[in-house]
Amino acid sequence: MANIKPVSDLRNYNTVLNDCVPGSPVYLTKNGRGKFVLIDMADYEHEKAERALLAKLADAELRVQGGESFLSIDDLKARLRV
Repeated sequence: MANIKPVSDLRNYNTVLNDCVPGSPVYLTKNGRGKFVLIDMADYEHEKAERALLAKLADAELRVQGGESFLSIDDLKARLRV
């Protein structure tokens, strides 16, 4: 279940931070509407790495669609002599 709290609960920020654990973000609302999300540092690093990987995959897909050639796994192994 989502952990939703009003931003005013930050007056007792230790309580809010204790509720922010890996895999369980805290959603903060302002005037009854979603405004902020607090996530654990491990979750943040995971999200950041995932975004970087997705950006690289999107770039590679655009390059292939643009006609740039790519290596098969066998060609790559041969070049690396693996």
